[in-house]
Amino acid sequence: MDQWALDAKKGDSQAFGNIYDALVKPIYRYIYYRAPQHIAEDLTEETFLKAWKNLKKYKNTNAHFHSWVFRIAHNLVCDYFRKNQDALELSESVPAAEKNQPDKQMEVKSIQLHLKKAIKKLKEPYQEVILLRYVNEMNHSEMAQILGKSEGAVRTLQTRAIKQLKLILEKKPRTALQKSEYADQ
Repeated sequence: MDQWALDAKKGDSQAFGNIYDALVKPIYRYIYYRAPQHIAEDLTEETFLKAWKNLKKYKNTNAHFHSWVFRIAHNLVCDYFRKNQDALELSESVPAAEKNQPDKQMEVKSIQLHLKKAIKKLKEPYQEVILLRYVNEMNHSEMAQILGKSEGAVRTLQTRAIKQLKLILEKKPRTALQKSEYADQ
């Protein structure tokens, strides 16, 4: 991918097309778990537009090109929520499972929504590390580059994030009846 970036930097649009094809799904997944679906689509598009426009500024240092693109996506998500602090962060719409199995679709949607809501309850650094590691399947080195932290710090952050997510997922939601019982006391 770094070679495609160098070629694209020289004006090779096909090389940038290869980058887009390789990164569009991971970037979308990263944004999707942090923003509403319609916003995720827009921010994914904007990520690649910004990468294309700023390609000349990319310096091939220790950071890989895909880390640079993920950093752009991260910044766009942060900017969006800074500007729209009252924005609904969770979308009820989740990617569909297999088309011919409605019961499977409902189960997958339910699990995805529950997980997405649980992730949203984490502190932002925890959200990021969970999404990068488990949704986008990045290694600690890649995550460290994107987050601007050492690998050791990323490992510590990941351990804490997993513990916190586990606590959130283990909590049983109270039913409406239980809530009204507490209101009467």
